Amino acid sequence: MKKISYLLCLILIGAVPTIYYFNHKETNNLDDEKDPNLPAETTKNKAEKIFDTLTIEEKIGQMLFISYESSDTLNSNLQNILTTAKPGGFILFQENLKNYSTAISFIKDLKDNSEIPIFLGIDEEGGRVDRLSNIKGYTYEKIPDMASIGATLDEEKAYETGTNLANILNDFGLNIDFAPVADVLTNEDNKLIGNRSFGSDPYLVARMTRGLAKGLSDNNIIPVYKHFPGHGDTSTDSHIDLPIINKTKEELLKTELIPFKNAIENNAEMIMIGHLSLPLITGDYTPASLSKTIVTDILKNELGYDNVIISDALNMKALTKYYTTEEIYELAINAGIDILLMPSNPINAVNTIKKLVEENKITEDQINTSVLKILKLKEKYNLI
Repeated sequence: MKKISYLLCLILIGAVPTIYYFNHKETNNLDDEKDPNLPAETTKNKAEKIFDTLTIEEKIGQMLFISYESSDTLNSNLQNILTTAKPGGFILFQENLKNYSTAISFIKDLKDNSEIPIFLGIDEEGGRVDRLSNIKGYTYEKIPDMASIGATLDEEKAYETGTNLANILNDFGLNIDFAPVADVLTNEDNKLIGNRSFGSDPYLVARMTRGLAKGLSDNNIIPVYKHFPGHGDTSTDSHIDLPIINKTKEELLKTELIPFKNAIENNAEMIMIGHLSLPLITGDYTPASLSKTIVTDILKNELGYDNVIISDALNMKALTKYYTTEEIYELAINAGIDILLMPSNPINAVNTIKKLVEENKITEDQINTSVLKILKLKEKYNLI
């Protein structure tokens, strides 16, 4: 009798999983038979969500970092530019910053009239590049030139300088500083760079630019390393004409590119390309800012940089003396530039670049890649 009871128990225990399986077989099959063609569920970030809503014109607008030096208030013409071109960034100059209260109002108006939060930048390097030096109603401790900071050999001093610069920019509600200068000063006749550089030792320049950039970014200001691939060995001012540097890539790697390589290793978020010619590398006199060899082959592919790339100002004679506006836009974007700094007419720029896309001279994929990088940087700094 005990044996029969024991056998019945074994049979019942064995039946439980079988009953469970048949009761749940239909559900199990539903899980196993999901349509393989359905896309995987993903959660889009803010940048991607905004990107998905943009027209081609709005995407192009995000690639423009405009200026408007003729007013320190939001007049009807500037308002029309903001509404029509919808630029991704605005750079301020002394003409926009005559007194503190007006400047605060102007910057607020720029923000309020931008559908997508706008980059607000300034060339505030310290030393002679000081856009706020004549502003009324605001006092601050002047920042010394970078040669003086470099002479201390102290990276912590550079970090402190970056922090001080960030505090000033934060007082105005700005979010980008076109600094640090990563150029290595190797030409004593170079008046354009001069004491804007930390010095002639590339490893010192690398350490000091890293420190200053960290001081900025730790205080919510996006740093911009400039002017790739290095403006320190020139004697020509690119505001006036195209500088020519007769160096090989191997020579650049030993000096000029060392600070930029260090910046990339430290996750530089934005790098500015200078208007200078390197014929021994490119095989012609194309400015670096318009050269796919310099921007894509060297900066992106060889040095591994994949963050935002901005041109130097497009109104400089190093470009305008030799190229039409349309040529500048086409060459710069095809070279790998993400942001075009100071296009002469933002509304025309949008229309011209759109036409270039329609004519297949620029691909929409290039535009999309740049705009996503721009929006992701804005999201990182809580601008969107």
